[in-house]
Order: sequence, then C-alpha cells, then structure tokens
Amino acid sequence: MELRSAALQALCISDPSAKCAAVHRLWAEREQIPLDPSALLAEPPGVPGRPALPRLVAPGTVPQRSPFTPAGRAALLHAIAHIEFNAINLALDAVWRFAGLPADFYLDWLRVADEEATHHALVAEHLATLGHAYGDFDAHDGLWAMAVKTRGDFLARMALVPRTLEARGLDVTPGIQAKLQKAGDARAVAILDVILRDEVGHVAIGNHWYRWACERDGLAPLATYPQLAARYAAPKLRPPFNHEARRRAGFTAEEMAWLGGLEA
Repeated sequence: MELRSAALQALCISDPSAKCAAVHRLWAEREQIPLDPSALLAEPPGVPGRPALPRLVAPGTVPQRSPFTPAGRAALLHAIAHIEFNAINLALDAVWRFAGLPADFYLDWLRVADEEATHHALVAEHLATLGHAYGDFDAHDGLWAMAVKTRGDFLARMALVPRTLEARGLDVTPGIQAKLQKAGDARAVAILDVILRDEVGHVAIGNHWYRWACERDGLAPLATYPQLAARYAAPKLRPPFNHEARRRAGFTAEEMAWLGGLEA
C-alpha cells in the first residue's frame, strides 16, 4: 500500500465511522507506509464516498433554526457535523489528487484529515445526546462543489478551500459559541473550542502551501487571490473577520489590511 493510494481508498469510504477509523489508522501508520509523490492516480467512480443521508439540497433551502430550541440546536450541530465530514474528504482529496509536491504537503493534509475526523466524531457523539444522528437533516454541498471546481488547479485549491471556505469558520465560530453558551450547551461550546484551535492550524497549512505555490510560479499572493476567486466564482468574503485567529493562521499584515478594507 502507498500513502496517497490509501488516502484515495479512505476518501471512497461511505460510512462516516468507517471513514474516520480508516483516516486515524492511516495517520497512525504513516511512517510505515511508503509515499510516492510522483504517482499519477486515476480517479475512481464514487468520489467522495458518503452515506445516503443527509439529503443534499441547494444551500438556500437548508432551514435556519434557532439554537435556543432542542430541534434547532440539533440542526445547527448537524450542520457542523456535515462541515467536518466534508473537511475530511477535502483533506484526503488534496493528499491523493495533486502529484509532484514535497512530501510535507501530503503529511500536512493527512494530519488535517485526522483532526477533521476527530471533529466529526465529537460533534456526532454530542448530536446523539440530543436524540439525532448525522443524516437526520438536509445539508448542502457547497464545500465539495469548490473541490470539484478546483480539481485541476492546485493553486486555486489552496486559495479557495482552506484560505476562503475554511477560514470562514474562524470568523463565524465565536458567534456560534456565544449562542450555544446562552442556550446552556457547554459541551457544544467546548467541542467548538477544539475545532477552532485546530482550524487555525489547518488554515495556516493552506496559507503556507498557497504562498509556496505562488513563489514557485512567480506570482504575487495578494494580487493573485482575487483573480482566482473570480475565476472559480468563490463565495464573496463577508465581514466581520476574526482578525486574531486569522493572524495566528498566517494571514499577513498586508492581507489583513486588505480584509480590513472590506469591513469599511
């Protein structure tokens, strides 16, 4: 077994618990599994593997519910579980799809997959205490849709998934935590503490490899980003931004000043 091929196999697993277990096993055994960065792997049918439920619907049709009711809080946690499940798939996809990169790239994203698997399990376990399971509510496919758009463009993938979609989680998580705290769900707040801590590192990994690719290709990171966002119709960045978390995730002072201009 080769590491990137094994990541592709894990990506194709449909059952969330089995996928999480496979990712944890792969991360634990990574030093014993050979890595071939140059291998050009064929994409099999059924990527990514995912369960029959949740039903995937248009983003605008996913119901917004108050976290101050049991059903609304379950719906919110389900949405977070869905994001974390997609994040496992996104990290695994980066490992297998993009050939010819430094070995550290593949290990970085395998670590991200391992941490995202932990996040999904934490949220799913808490969701169960509310009488629900992952799949009980409709969800949308916005995260994976961007992975499909950028499947042939490594630079765009780094720019628009970790630095855009996942960085959005840094911005919105504190507000979600405040609502859950007010609703009396201390366990959910603690889980989101873990997720926010780790996501800073995940966005930092995206920042690192985005800048690495810009330097390799002779591109200016700040000027290139809006070009990629426009080319792939990325979601528009909306304030407020979590400046402290974004700085810890490696956004430069120049980038933070540019984001500050969006807040004006």
